[in-house]
Amino acid sequence: MNLRLIDAFGQFGAKLARLRAVSAIAADGALVLTCEPVNFGHPARGVLRYEDRLSREPMDAKSAALLGEHLGLARDGELPVRMVVMVPAGAKTAGPRSFHVRPDLIGKIVKFDGDHFIIDFRRREELNRKAR
Repeated sequence: MNLRLIDAFGQFGAKLARLRAVSAIAADGALVLTCEPVNFGHPARGVLRYEDRLSREPMDAKSAALLGEHLGLARDGELPVRMVVMVPAGAKTAGPRSFHVRPDLIGKIVKFDGDHFIIDFRRREELNRKAR
């Protein structure tokens, strides 16, 4: 389902602190992150990896600083990461970019050095099996 950014974050109980923000902390403590399809990879079976850098353009400085703060909180607090995927303008619609959520995937920060970050997402069912 194609949503507006504010509605996509709302699906996870999160509110954006600023108009151009790409992350927020949800009411349940999870980090909610806007992900761009080009930054996904599959390093292992059952793992969807998201890898990016805060220093990458075109993110503005305030959004990058806020994302850095959120990534640090999530890393240090071992918070789950929830995914909002950006559908670029023109990809499937003629209008502005849109977003969809992946409630079936839960991420964990595996690396964050202040700039470069890696988040591995797995299906909720697989995480439950691993916990047993």
